[in-house]
Amino acid sequence: MSVSFTLLPATKTNIINNDTVAVSSSIPGDSSASPIAENKASAIYTKLRLDQQGLSEEAFNYAWKGYQHLLEKGLIGRDQYLTICDFSQSSAKKRLYIIDVANDELVTNTFVAHGRNSGGEYATQFSNRPESLQSSLGFYITRGTYIGKHGLSLRVDGVEPGINDKAMERTIVIHGAAYVNPARAASGVFMGRSWGCPAVPEKESAAVINTIKNGTCLFIYHPGKSYLLGSKILNG
Repeated sequence: MSVSFTLLPATKTNIINNDTVAVSSSIPGDSSASPIAENKASAIYTKLRLDQQGLSEEAFNYAWKGYQHLLEKGLIGRDQYLTICDFSQSSAKKRLYIIDVANDELVTNTFVAHGRNSGGEYATQFSNRPESLQSSLGFYITRGTYIGKHGLSLRVDGVEPGINDKAMERTIVIHGAAYVNPARAASGVFMGRSWGCPAVPEKESAAVINTIKNGTCLFIYHPGKSYLLGSKILNG
């Protein structure tokens, strides 16, 4: 039995610190997007009940569009996983999602830190500048691992010039950190902050890193217009 999903035209407006951008519930900014791709995105979002996990449909659709773009460009070495870090949410929420798009499965949903100069509970400021101690938005391709001061760590390569392409230079990596701890959220305290890295709970870091290493797509999202309107991947 086959099941089809149809995206109905609808528009929401996100407002974060007076940074406003209108977004659509269909694949954003692409009137020529393949109906098959749109239906696949809608089916995954609905089947996995990602709305109940806190991930907005807008964030997922932007991630999906960029993922498809990078696939077409041949930049993704391993296409099984799409990882979304949703910085529209409080750091006290599980706002990192690893989605197995081949098997329609939410593999991981956990906590993730943002940069200390990006904000407190919420991330509101972003930078590509070295030593800014801020997070960078946009699309990344995961690379190899290494053992550093935080143990097993995963390099990520920013693929958006002027937005996140200095990630390697800045040593922006995925690693485990004691300050990203479910106990903090349970006690009503938001997560500690990194120097710009998307740090995850120490007990989950190895599983996260080994799942998405070596060529998968990572998208760090925020609904501010500066990125959403400035990204060539989303507006190409």
